[in-house]
Amino acid sequence: MTQFLFRDDSYLRTTDAVVTEITPEGGIVLDRTIFYAASGGQPGDTGTLALDASRLLTLTTALHPEGDKTAIVHVPEPGQTLPAVGERVTLSLDWERRYKLMRMHTALHLLSVVMPYPVTGGQIGEDKGRLDFDMPEVPDDLPALETQLNDMVTANHAVSYEWISDEEMAAKADLIKTMKVKPPMGQGRVRLVRIGDVDLQPCGGTHVARTGEIGPLAFGKIEKKGKQNRRVSLHFA
Repeated sequence: MTQFLFRDDSYLRTTDAVVTEITPEGGIVLDRTIFYAASGGQPGDTGTLALDASRLLTLTTALHPEGDKTAIVHVPEPGQTLPAVGERVTLSLDWERRYKLMRMHTALHLLSVVMPYPVTGGQIGEDKGRLDFDMPEVPDDLPALETQLNDMVTANHAVSYEWISDEEMAAKADLIKTMKVKPPMGQGRVRLVRIGDVDLQPCGGTHVARTGEIGPLAFGKIEKKGKQNRRVSLHFA
């Protein structure tokens, strides 16, 4: 089991760790990590892994092993010399990219507040993101909703975390907004992300500490993706 340091502190940019496994595909598993593994619409982190002063590996993404959400595999660029099991290494994030993803992820939580419909999908990008909603028609008052969204940003709400057990999560299904993505269960407890007094939902992704860090937002395209499915794009303004 990998210790997910980012779940308690999304702002950690570097950490020491120990190699616990090299996968048959050449992926690197560590005892602890600051790298978020691709899931829930958020891409895996990128960065570097240093073995010593002269050996620096470039990591192209982070992934969960198939069917296992308790470990994270760090994927190096092909052709690099891999560390040995038991070797101590230093991880460093591509922080600029990660911070953009953090801002957009938190922004999409706010989008689910101003558009309170079941979420059928989503994707988080560095400059834009999207949520798919189960809603029959596009709201008429989009300018007002965009203003409401930016008002929550400028209100600078605190973003905090709470933990409940898997059993408690199963009993509080009303907190789950996503129809297809299940909460990050399986480690005995589930993290809830609270944004001031405006939102509370389970989420294992990385977020900013206050909504003011997000910056101005603007709606992009709104596309019809089925009889009742609408795709709403969100951009940094």
